[in-house]
Amino acid sequence: MIFNDDQTALREAADRFAREVLLPGYQKRENQPFDRDLAREMGSLGFIGTDLPEELGGLGQTSITTGLVAEALAYGDFNMSALPVNVSLNAAVLLQYAPKAIAREWVPKMIAGEKLMAICLTEPRGGSDAARIELRARRRGGDYVLTGEKTSITFADCADIFLVFARTGRPEDGAKGVSAFFIPEGTPGIARLKFNDIGHRVVGRGSLFFEDVVLPEEYRLGPEGTGFTQVMHGFDYSRALIALECAGAAKASLDEAWAYVKDRQAFGRPIGQFQGVSFPLAEGESIIEAIRQLAYHTLQLREAGMPHTSEAAMCKWMGPKHAMEVIHNCLLATGHYGYSFDLPHQQRMRDVMGLQIGDGTAGVMKQIIARQKIGRAAVPY
Repeated sequence: MIFNDDQTALREAADRFAREVLLPGYQKRENQPFDRDLAREMGSLGFIGTDLPEELGGLGQTSITTGLVAEALAYGDFNMSALPVNVSLNAAVLLQYAPKAIAREWVPKMIAGEKLMAICLTEPRGGSDAARIELRARRRGGDYVLTGEKTSITFADCADIFLVFARTGRPEDGAKGVSAFFIPEGTPGIARLKFNDIGHRVVGRGSLFFEDVVLPEEYRLGPEGTGFTQVMHGFDYSRALIALECAGAAKASLDEAWAYVKDRQAFGRPIGQFQGVSFPLAEGESIIEAIRQLAYHTLQLREAGMPHTSEAAMCKWMGPKHAMEVIHNCLLATGHYGYSFDLPHQQRMRDVMGLQIGDGTAGVMKQIIARQKIGRAAVPY
């Protein structure tokens, strides 16, 4: 795919930032709180909200440009690359469905890297089956009162504001009984529990407990019963971006592995001369490039206003799965050195692994693809 001059310049700037600023501290940040100063620096450089309106602080570019930035940043730090993906997805929902006053107050702060928003969909009894949402939003005069639990929420422990999906209708209404709500900073009644995860620790994942959280009616996004549709449309976008994040992380490990096998000697020659060492890396280069092309093709379809749900689902199951396998092969190519904490292969592998679960499992993605091809006949009863 050919990129224009503006896209190329921004990608090059993001790539320099990834290599010079993010990569040196990638492993050091794993067990530290989310770096707010770093987030604000990314915002000041224009790496967040590239596809959002200029009057709100964005660059007014395309979703393809956002993909270029996410991929470049993931080369340096997979966790920090989640920030532009998070903002582009969540801010788009606010801009389309929230009252203008809410969007104009909070979206610029998100683009600047000053405020984090968590999207709260998954519950203990409903992850992939999001239509089974049980967190309740009941009417009380001109307010809604939210009670229940969300779990496996990205940015749960550090988010300032929340986009929450709650049941306003009957349980038998399924997805049609789900509404979306914006919860501003400082709203009482919310407790947090951070999980001790294998990877993606900087971003954090956890549970949120809502106990009689009172929200004015104007904090509901769109009409009642439309929340589920709102978030599903956004996932087609984020799934393509996630694949590019994974490609960026895998490419970093590939570059490091190639440099190692070029210099490492065994039996009087570089180990890169042995096909058993070089061929898995060559396969990795091929697979990651194919995933990149699919992801950018998906974003191109989005920009053209064409259907891309099936392609987005392909991106989502292929990206994390194959990136993890490629990074694993890079670890093996670097032998006992790669098996240590001295090199970042192990952390990238653990970080990428989480995206095989979050935002839709491989099984759900394949079900989506099948449904796009043969309709309801692909849906099990």
